[in-house]
Amino acid sequence: MSRRAFHRASETERRQDLIAATLDCIAEFGVQGATVRQIATRAGVTGGLIRHYFASKDQMVQAAYRETMMGMTKAAIDAADSARGDARTRLRSFIVANLTPPVTDPRTLSLWAGFIGHVRLDPVFGAIHKENYLVFRQALETLLADFLKEMGRVPSAAECRAQSIAINGLIDGLWIEGSLAADMFDETELAQVALRSVEAMLGLPTGGLEDTNKG
Repeated sequence: MSRRAFHRASETERRQDLIAATLDCIAEFGVQGATVRQIATRAGVTGGLIRHYFASKDQMVQAAYRETMMGMTKAAIDAADSARGDARTRLRSFIVANLTPPVTDPRTLSLWAGFIGHVRLDPVFGAIHKENYLVFRQALETLLADFLKEMGRVPSAAECRAQSIAINGLIDGLWIEGSLAADMFDETELAQVALRSVEAMLGLPTGGLEDTNKG
């Protein structure tokens, strides 16, 4: 196990270092196999310093789960926010970001798989999951509403909610598939499958989600 290089850090930086070390150890040993001692060694600190930031291993694992979920959600939202162009381009960028690296990544899937069994058993895990799900879905609902208005439709809140739930399910399934067997697909194949599927769900012609600002 490699040890992280020591450097003087702020309280926030040190906490982030500990979360990063926790994720490294969980990726290597699993949630149950990762120990506080291993995490301390990876972070290059003492167990006593860890207790200054986290009262227990459970708190460290919860923080690591929040970091993993927030990272994936933020990557997709940032892709949409930074996209230049119209609502079509922003929605397209959001969908593509969810199904291409770094979001589709075997390590991220491994971490998610280790965490997900705790969601129904641990109320804190359940709250983290719900929080990130709602942030993701609200962002998707907004993108959908803007896009449909741009297409000349007047979507109801109920329609945007239903469509966002369905599209989220589609993305989740393709994300798992792509992360488990990335070598079976080219770099953009799953994103293209998602775009064509969303077009069908929204009653758009094929190519309706093409980026009109490329080229």
